[in-house]
Amino acid sequence: MALIEKSGGIEGFVDFMQHRVSLVKSPRSALMLSYIVGVIIFVESSITALIAGAVGKPFCDKYKIPSAKLAFVCDSTSAPISSLIVLNGWGALLLGLISTQITLGVIDANAVDLLIDSIVYNFYAMSALAVTFLSVWYNIDIGAMKNAKHIPKDIKYSSQTKASMFYMLIPIILMIIFVFMFLYITGDGDILKGSGSSSIFYTMLATLIFTFFYFVGSKNMSFATWGKTTIKGAIKLIPIALILLFAFAIGKVTTDLQTGQYLASLVSERLSVYLLAGVIFVLSSIMAFATGTSWGTFSIMIPVAAPMAIAMDADVALCIGAVISGGIFGDHCSPISDTTIISSMASDCEVIEHVKTQLPYALISGVIALALFIVFSFLKQY
Repeated sequence: MALIEKSGGIEGFVDFMQHRVSLVKSPRSALMLSYIVGVIIFVESSITALIAGAVGKPFCDKYKIPSAKLAFVCDSTSAPISSLIVLNGWGALLLGLISTQITLGVIDANAVDLLIDSIVYNFYAMSALAVTFLSVWYNIDIGAMKNAKHIPKDIKYSSQTKASMFYMLIPIILMIIFVFMFLYITGDGDILKGSGSSSIFYTMLATLIFTFFYFVGSKNMSFATWGKTTIKGAIKLIPIALILLFAFAIGKVTTDLQTGQYLASLVSERLSVYLLAGVIFVLSSIMAFATGTSWGTFSIMIPVAAPMAIAMDADVALCIGAVISGGIFGDHCSPISDTTIISSMASDCEVIEHVKTQLPYALISGVIALALFIVFSFLKQY
């Protein structure tokens, strides 16, 4: 993604949407374009927010749309869509956390199958996307969003001649193709049995090699620029690697201490199995809101939620889905979340204004998700 940005691919895509096709003719279509871009670009949540914001800002200025609305659209499509279409780092992290529980003997299942089943119960992400779509389509302003105002901004366009949207589209399309191809190869002909983490690794490596021949070969950038940009992009992933490292350590510790079984023994007599998924969702939401990280919440809560579900004879996929949903919900509402800050930056909106205007919509989606977890907990027991 660092190479794509350096190549001018994002700039070329924005230019294409702004000047070569007339898809935007009203405030609603301006925000819908950012919404659609946010859904299509699911490779990484931060990149999703940045691209959606870059595409939407000029149109919001033209149609006098408050930047808070654009920030809401960027934030509400970034993490939710990345957690639903897990052909990205989100999938790698979740697959690693689930695989750890399987390796430790807590869960007896196929990691990829369980991940797919859990994503089906990612109710908050689905609710957030639906609520955002309806609020944009019907121009529904609630809470602080009613008072959000448009502030004119001086937007300058780059005259970079090498900018082309194909420098962004071709590598992203290739990444998607490679993921399925390597899932097929590692699964010996069965995509569902393929190694997700290995497939993503091979995909990134293959795409990286492709960008070398594509960008350097087309004289878009020099070999030195390609190398420096690659290293800078890799350095940004060090925190993610550390999160995974510590997540595996936490998983091992909580398993050896039998934390999940202990918590289950405390609440089994007081907490109904019908409310377990709902309680996990609420606890994950509070943790994510306080820490500002959904990934950190996943790392802490999945090693706890999985053994609790086993001990209480509840649906494991539903409980893991509750962790994922809760992590995104809390992160979505948190003023210290990276996606909150990046969405604000991408839309030229104050962080506090973005938090206040987005919160009512997030709470509506959260209530819907909580209700669905309780309903499906009842359905799973019959």
